[in-house]
Amino acid sequence: MFRIARREQFSPVTFLWELSAPDIAKASRPGQFVIVRTREGGERIPLTIADFDEEKGTITCVIQAVGRASNEMMEMEEGDEILDLLGPLGVPSHIEKKGGKVVLVGGGLGVAPVYPQLREYKKKGNYTISIVGFRNKDLIFWDDRFKEYSDEFRVATDDGSFGTKGFVTTVLKDVLEEYDDISEVVAIGPMIMMKACSELTKQYKVKTIVSLNTIMVDGIGMCGSCRVTVGGKIRFACADGPDFDAHEVDWDELMARQNRFKGEECKAQECYEDECRLKGKTEEGS
Repeated sequence: MFRIARREQFSPVTFLWELSAPDIAKASRPGQFVIVRTREGGERIPLTIADFDEEKGTITCVIQAVGRASNEMMEMEEGDEILDLLGPLGVPSHIEKKGGKVVLVGGGLGVAPVYPQLREYKKKGNYTISIVGFRNKDLIFWDDRFKEYSDEFRVATDDGSFGTKGFVTTVLKDVLEEYDDISEVVAIGPMIMMKACSELTKQYKVKTIVSLNTIMVDGIGMCGSCRVTVGGKIRFACADGPDFDAHEVDWDELMARQNRFKGEECKAQECYEDECRLKGKTEEGS
């Protein structure tokens, strides 16, 4: 079993796990992910590796509680153990020295997985511009980490409480207008955000890479749940990705596929909430 070496709460629904996993930490590269299962009978959850430390033997994942499994994960404490941790999975991001500037865009939870790519691009000698987006100032995290590896660091908030008011695409457009030597954009975040970034950069003919956080089950290309059409061909996000050319992704098909388990997800969450209510009543009566 794998131990939660450190836990940090970023917001009411967002938290960090630093997991003790020496072999995985040693093999991890930017862009890869793991599959987590906390208990027997539990759901298999794909989590992007947001950081890794070979010396400490740990990997870091940032998680948002949106359903039953992730809410159960949020209840776990530092020192608790999880049953299964499979990885690193996926093809590592292709990172090299570019001729122009590299822009890295992270929206919401996507801020965490874009960080190791930012760090590696900078270590390769690139001029890096990072753009992060949150709903409001209180939800901002890791700004210190981003500043360390960014030649320029820009923030967008939906309500304008910090940085530029608007979405990450608002700031991305400003950058694309400001510079004519952007060689690549990397965008990670909600599906709708990555699609919007793709549509914007396509107008400027700037190469754009996205990391697809599709529904996955086994994480090794056997189940087919994560299939996506890229360049007119079927690909599997877990085995062929998760990084793909954003301008070749069939976004409408992919976003429609993401909703196919909504009914089951809602039922699982309802059962979880019912169990929590029953547990609360039992504790009150004891």
